[in-house]
Amino acid sequence: MGKFSRKLQKLYDTAPVQETAVLVSVIRQTDTDIVVEEHLDELAFLTETLGVKAVYRFTQKMEKPDIRTFVGKGKLEEIQSYIEHFGVDMVIFDDDLSPSQMKNLENELKVKVYDRSLLILDIFLNRAQTAQAKTQVELARFQYLLPRLTRMWTHLERQRGGTSTRGGAGEKEIETDKRDIRNKITLLKQKLREIEKQGETQRKGRKGIVRVALVGYTNVGKSTLMNLITKTDILAENKLFATVDSTVRKVVLENIPFLLSDTVGFIRKLPTHLIESFKSTLDEIREADLLVHVVDIFHPSFEDHFAVVDQTLREIKAGDKPMLLVFNKIDLVETMPSEEKIMEMTEMELEEADFKDFDALSEAYEKKTGIKPVFMAAGSGVNVEEFRERLVQEVKKQHLKIYPHYLQDETFIFEEKEEK
Repeated sequence: MGKFSRKLQKLYDTAPVQETAVLVSVIRQTDTDIVVEEHLDELAFLTETLGVKAVYRFTQKMEKPDIRTFVGKGKLEEIQSYIEHFGVDMVIFDDDLSPSQMKNLENELKVKVYDRSLLILDIFLNRAQTAQAKTQVELARFQYLLPRLTRMWTHLERQRGGTSTRGGAGEKEIETDKRDIRNKITLLKQKLREIEKQGETQRKGRKGIVRVALVGYTNVGKSTLMNLITKTDILAENKLFATVDSTVRKVVLENIPFLLSDTVGFIRKLPTHLIESFKSTLDEIREADLLVHVVDIFHPSFEDHFAVVDQTLREIKAGDKPMLLVFNKIDLVETMPSEEKIMEMTEMELEEADFKDFDALSEAYEKKTGIKPVFMAAGSGVNVEEFRERLVQEVKKQHLKIYPHYLQDETFIFEEKEEK
């Protein structure tokens, strides 16, 4: 481990259970209380995924964040008082901070400061398994940290009781570290290009077979669905970014072979450096013949999650691909009861209820996307057969584009079913 890596390790290592954090969010005029709460819930889930306990939440309504400390002076004093009284280890912001904001905040609060990008990058760093994923995340992290080295050195100088004055040892070491990290970025980019060349060769070797990619917001059940289809044992946990490695498996359904890939989950405000570094992984999506967009219908923000994934697919030039839309986890959802049952419910029960009308949702999303959704539960096996049938139909369509003379009789039968 190099000198800079040791400093980085010292600064950002997390000890599960032992470390605590407060969460901070600035509320814009367009944000509703429900949206703010959902965003903070997601930030708390990300914090938990890193192994840190979120103990309190701070919010402040502002037209725009303070240019110096992101939050206002009064709110900063409130956060500082809480940290000192309860001995909190870090502060995590739900937005990205500028290098100067991070520096100022650490100087004021005397604890580690994370913004959303750094939090996600650290989770990816912990979860990456393959050489490609590790290289991608490491590159993204160094690119993110390069303009923030001054802040890191301020933190280190304070730890050892020294001072970093103009022209002093600290500033010289900052310049040395900047040079080292630039060299590291160059080497990682070169390494990634070599890995991407190998990936391109592998993908070229897959021509002639239909390629299907599972896409969706993080933690919607893609890996569980992958295991169900392929009968393998891919990591599937109730955590955000349980896996960040793209996994490809060969599947044969009704004598039609295809390749199925489980890709990294999307999330709102996904760090730009991470998207850029994961270009080769996203190529699995861009080069797929069919996308299976999985949505967690049980999540209260599933419509927002759908929109985030849809927008991200458009940004990576994959928004117009053939798609199968899957609403997952229906076994956890309360379906619309009968009128008689509704009449028996109290006003409070009706307010707290979160009923889902699958027929209405199906009609709405078919109108919006042109795709009739499948409603299922990969974990418990509900409606799995319907999903398989739809998947086979869509794969056949793509297979017949590659091999138009394949199974001519079955082609007629398939097209006849589609007309009905």
